[in-house]
Amino acid sequence: MAIKSPSPRQQTHLAVLIDADNAPAAIVEGLFEEIAKYGVASVKRIYGDWTQPQLGRWKQVLLDHSIQPIQQFAYTKGKNATDSALIIDAMDLLYTRRFDGFCLVSSDSDFTRLAARLREEGLMVYGFGESKTPDPFVRACDKFIYTEILRPEPEVQPEPAEAGQPQAPKAEAKPKPQKAPLDFIAKLLDDIGDDEDDWVGLGALGQSISKLRPAFDARLYGFKKLSDLIKSQPKRFELQARGGSNGGGKDFYVRNVRK
Repeated sequence: MAIKSPSPRQQTHLAVLIDADNAPAAIVEGLFEEIAKYGVASVKRIYGDWTQPQLGRWKQVLLDHSIQPIQQFAYTKGKNATDSALIIDAMDLLYTRRFDGFCLVSSDSDFTRLAARLREEGLMVYGFGESKTPDPFVRACDKFIYTEILRPEPEVQPEPAEAGQPQAPKAEAKPKPQKAPLDFIAKLLDDIGDDEDDWVGLGALGQSISKLRPAFDARLYGFKKLSDLIKSQPKRFELQARGGSNGGGKDFYVRNVRK
């Protein structure tokens, strides 16, 4: 029997809007791999003044990723016309009612109100920005991904063939893992435990964490996923697998270690 492909409306359609002035081109591969986890990037636009040389790296990757560049001249020095153009386009796309969510790629807090407005309409908002992104913008999104974890691993540079030969520029290394917020997770488990044994579904825990800390991501702490982080702390957390009968997948539950 042929497998039916999902209809267009069964898919989650996302509009990806990139602020070229506040997003590095080095993240482009990881960015769209991440976005693919949440839905289909039906619209991909990037905004900036393309007459400026600092956007040269972005120009090199636009065609490969089918990103539509939107030209926005800086009409007045010190005023960011790019932000205004992106916000206007976002509202136009919102009122088409064709999208289930938006991906806002910028480290600029000017998009805080836009993120909140899109969520008021019942749409998901995924933010992408560097770790310096102001907290109000981070919290205005349903989920926020720090782009440092999307950078490719730096390639090992070969030694120069001759003494005095200039070194090739080194790729920016990924940041070292941060310290995981274990106390926060432990307190949350105490708060949401809803049965006599205090077990909480791992999925429910992840959802609760995201609501309180949209930028939480196990990869920031050196783990691929939340379950790996939990497993790494056997003195603090217990992880239990349930189900798996009749070929079904297992459900995982977690609780604080009882003292």
